[in-house]
Amino acid sequence: MRKPGVSLASAAAVGLLLAVSPPATEAPAAYDNETNGFVDQGQFDLARAGFDEREEIDEGLGPTYNAQSCGECHQSPVSGGGSQITELRAGQFDGRRFTDHVGGSLIQDRAIDASIQERVLGVDNVRAFRMSLPVLGDGFIEAIPDEAILAVAAHQPSGQRGLVIKVPVNEAGGALRVARFGWKGQHASLVSFAADAYLNEMGITSVLQPTENTSSGSPIDDFDAVDDPEDEATPEDPAGTDLGSFVRFMRASKAPPRGRVLAATTDSRKGEVLFAQLGCSTCHVPDFVTAPVGTVFNGGTFVVTAPLANKRIHPYSDFLLHDVGTGDGIVQNGGPQTRNLLRTPPLWGLRTRDRLMHDGQSLTRTDAILRHGGQARSSSDAFQKLSFDDRQRLVVFLNSL
Repeated sequence: MRKPGVSLASAAAVGLLLAVSPPATEAPAAYDNETNGFVDQGQFDLARAGFDEREEIDEGLGPTYNAQSCGECHQSPVSGGGSQITELRAGQFDGRRFTDHVGGSLIQDRAIDASIQERVLGVDNVRAFRMSLPVLGDGFIEAIPDEAILAVAAHQPSGQRGLVIKVPVNEAGGALRVARFGWKGQHASLVSFAADAYLNEMGITSVLQPTENTSSGSPIDDFDAVDDPEDEATPEDPAGTDLGSFVRFMRASKAPPRGRVLAATTDSRKGEVLFAQLGCSTCHVPDFVTAPVGTVFNGGTFVVTAPLANKRIHPYSDFLLHDVGTGDGIVQNGGPQTRNLLRTPPLWGLRTRDRLMHDGQSLTRTDAILRHGGQARSSSDAFQKLSFDDRQRLVVFLNSL
């Protein structure tokens, strides 16, 4: 018998891996600023310091940017967690086609000079906020085989089946891999993800992202005194000095832990059963198992080592794109069909977050559930039919994650 709360899709994915791997062990999970073993504690502390370090103008910050460090957006309750910080995106939709805000859909909220501050334009009839989510445990997510995510999609009911997209791995010359990071499934590798964030959130170029952003389409060369690429990367080491720190930190971070006291309560255990019975676990898949030691991913640039291998993790996500009725209208990877699709956000660490859904506009767990429409409408409707006590039990379960 399957454990309550584990979906058929999850069981299929786990079974696929267990058939070819040694028995999986639980991934380390804690908010303790300690390594998961991917690197030693000294290297982890250095990587975390790099993750939290504030960039300055003479180091390449900006000229347009959103934050001065990774830690500004990922820091609650420890480095790598989520926060209340949102990013802003905009563009135009003419009824058939989406077009980015001039210079790109991401609107940088800060600038090193007032004359190049970006703003949403009157013609931008698509405007969207996106919450900053935790990056803790992302090394384990990177180590999930594509086949496991594909197996989940294949076993989902047709009306709730998530969209699988493959995206380029920049450090591997554009080799394709199943997406798993970002609200739109923008990335499959943490190196690509970090390089993207370094440029678009802090304005710092690298060998993987060597071209500065504009200010709403206007060049900003006159405000940029640091030669590009600003991160000290080489073709042989595309992660570079700073990017290498960000990636080591994420790969070596422990997964978000359950709240043990609350998770052990009768209400939480009953809530977990209800979570599965309502169909929530169809998309918020409880369990995955990472690949065996020595598995090569990301076009040959990432080899799964023992600390990340054969680990059972509990992200509560399928990492697929879905229509849940709250799409942000932005097209990134995956083409026009993804305009109103969003990646299922992992629910691990949910107890540390007070602003929910992609835009942070839902402030209670109940509000967030009731906003679910589209492919999640049946689950939302079923939640409304529960007794008051059962609705509360489901909330208690969510608050234990």
